[in-house]
Amino acid sequence: MQQQARRVVITDCDHGSVEIEREVAERYGFELILASCATADEVIAAGRGATALLTQYAPVTDAVLAALPGLAAVGRYGVGVDTVDVDAATAHGVAVCNVPDYGTEDVSDHAIAHAVSLMRGLPALDKGLRRGEAQLDPVRPLHRFSASTFAVYGLGLIGEATARKARGLGFRVIGTDPRFAPGSTTPDGTEVVSPEELLAQADLLSLHLPLIPQTRHLINDEAFARMRRGVKIVNTCRGGVMDTAALVRALGSGIVAGAGLDVFEEEPLPVTSPLVAFDQVMLTPHAAWYSEESFAELKRRAMENILDVCEGRVVANTVNAAALSGRAQGASDVR
Repeated sequence: MQQQARRVVITDCDHGSVEIEREVAERYGFELILASCATADEVIAAGRGATALLTQYAPVTDAVLAALPGLAAVGRYGVGVDTVDVDAATAHGVAVCNVPDYGTEDVSDHAIAHAVSLMRGLPALDKGLRRGEAQLDPVRPLHRFSASTFAVYGLGLIGEATARKARGLGFRVIGTDPRFAPGSTTPDGTEVVSPEELLAQADLLSLHLPLIPQTRHLINDEAFARMRRGVKIVNTCRGGVMDTAALVRALGSGIVAGAGLDVFEEEPLPVTSPLVAFDQVMLTPHAAWYSEESFAELKRRAMENILDVCEGRVVANTVNAAALSGRAQGASDVR
């Protein structure tokens, strides 16, 4: 029987260098191939003979997985795995790995930076002064952090880190997450409320949710109608969690007094987006994850995860581990 090639393919990567990944592959004894795929057909062509794929934006669909029967693992640079058909991967016996905690401190730092800037009116004050306008009227009223409620929607690793840092700045902090009952307190000390209470009480709302069918456009016209007039919003999770058209309407009507956005429904954000026209909106290009430390950690761990799977090791960051285990158990029962 011909031995399976020890080959790993990076389907696409805009990092500028894959030397960290190459060092890991060589350490494990794998050949590394860097491709530039944008479609499923291109992934199939590049992935022939591979035992693992590492992807950034390229789609890993059921058709891809069916065409590459030698795959043991698919990894993704980052937390979300929305470009990978996880159910199909499970059906094909392929592990799907992510790196869920590489950017916890970095993304929460970025969320806090946006929040502090909004709460002090910095985006509008900066833009006004560049036009020769030195008035406070565009940002009134501003309130002390200690007189303001910082609301965290989603209390996972990043949400809790953001809540902890907001408390350190003096905010009253509340949060909501289906894992915690309203009226309770998280292990890190965040007061838990219902989603309805969160929206109603927020002076600043910070979003930390995965993009799944249940959260797509969760922040919509109805949600904005529940909020205090003058609320400020930070989004560093996924653009699709918030309905962009609804946000534009809320900004125009004054329901939302400011927004700090790092993620968008269309990326990169078109310069023709109506969001660009608002002085009180601060925009960053999906950069919250980035620091030199997080960048190196992401690249190293993303590659190590999939090669550990290929070597038969248990990998904690396997998103379909339970489903794969159930599938294997079912096959064993049949036998």
